[in-house]
Amino acid sequence: MIFRIGLAAALASCLSGCGDPVRSNDPADPAVIAAAVNDPDRAAQRSSDAQRHPAEIMTFVGVRPGDKVIELIPGTGYWTRLLSKIVGDTGHVYAVWPQQYARYSTGNVASLKEMAGKPPFANVSVEVQPTPELKAPEPLDVVFTSQNYHDYPAEFMGNNDPAMLNDAAFKMLRRGGIYIVIDHRAAPGTTLEQTRELHRIDPALVRQQVEKAGFVYAGDTNVLRSTDDDYTVAVFDPKVRGHTDKFALRFRKP
Repeated sequence: MIFRIGLAAALASCLSGCGDPVRSNDPADPAVIAAAVNDPDRAAQRSSDAQRHPAEIMTFVGVRPGDKVIELIPGTGYWTRLLSKIVGDTGHVYAVWPQQYARYSTGNVASLKEMAGKPPFANVSVEVQPTPELKAPEPLDVVFTSQNYHDYPAEFMGNNDPAMLNDAAFKMLRRGGIYIVIDHRAAPGTTLEQTRELHRIDPALVRQQVEKAGFVYAGDTNVLRSTDDDYTVAVFDPKVRGHTDKFALRFRKP
């Protein structure tokens, strides 16, 4: 398939990254990922590994030592700790909350701020940014968000179009950089209005929106699929909570 981007998107890509070397598509090192997954500093998170499949997801992301990463809305820091261990001393993880979301996650924000900036997670920094802005102090290799894309149209987030997030991710990434969206799957054709109620989103809609920002689709993985889900109910419903059907999409900045 041939992918095309408009002239404006191409110029935006150049302005935001033509002076930086293009990120290669070399695969992640399985040994580095295995060491991060098994690191004793994340022992408290291992109870979630069976559900989250950390080795498979980090391999899918392709994150490598030295990478600069933004993790959007990091929650309790499950992925933050993994990313930190993989990127190592020469990399950095920027854990960022939009201010609208942070109002409801004060405990998580405080605990990650306490963790960040000192060993064993000295390469992590935590920031609350105005909603819906998203900025980084340097060109990024990876923008990663898990189970949060669907929140942007929600009332508590200000009814924002996720396109604003996609545009910001495109500007922050250097050429060849990777954008990862993981979220709860909705039935095909689910609208953004329905997403506000269900807290799940149609992956086809996500792909359409992200490609519109100038990204090239770079694949998906079925590792988070689940048959024990009912797309007609919200993800917080007791009968599906904790085992929703999820998708993971990978995009690349040309």
